[in-house]
Amino acid sequence: MKNHHTIRIATRRDAAKLLEIYAPYVEKTAVTFEYEVPEVQEFEERIGHVLEKYPFLICEREGEIAGYAYAGVFKNRAAYRWAVETTVYVREDRKKMGIGRELYAALEKILSLQNILNACIACPEAEDPWLGRDSVQFHERLGYQFAGKFHQCGYKFGRWYHMVWMEKHLGNHPDNPPAVKTFDEIRGLVA
Repeated sequence: MKNHHTIRIATRRDAAKLLEIYAPYVEKTAVTFEYEVPEVQEFEERIGHVLEKYPFLICEREGEIAGYAYAGVFKNRAAYRWAVETTVYVREDRKKMGIGRELYAALEKILSLQNILNACIACPEAEDPWLGRDSVQFHERLGYQFAGKFHQCGYKFGRWYHMVWMEKHLGNHPDNPPAVKTFDEIRGLVA
């Protein structure tokens, strides 16, 4: 029997619970290049900032937050507005249960409704005690493809990390693409 997950839109009130998921990634991995776990108020502001334009989704399982995903600005120039950077984090004890896949499916559906055409992610490349290849493999299974590599651009835990960029086309690229809609403009279409 498949476990039932509920996908919903995050609110600022979710910040403390989301930080419980994010903190181990900051403290014990090089998945994120943040050194310090943000304060709850800062995370509340991040959620609010994302929701000004993009989706910030939460997956709940049995009434408990199991993971989250969101999209953010890829580059702050008008020509990049059809591309976003995507992010997903799953609770340590809920990995390999399809939560990340469900979050990304919902995220990509919403981004398509917004007329977003490209989703890009950054993933550290090499395997070591703080970083495995899980993120790269996860995104490959979802159809993301290698797009580029930055050498020794992140420093954490006393070592330099390469960064790879992966991307996925969410739609066709017409000569005159429709305007990108904010998340609020399509919120009513999201069930």
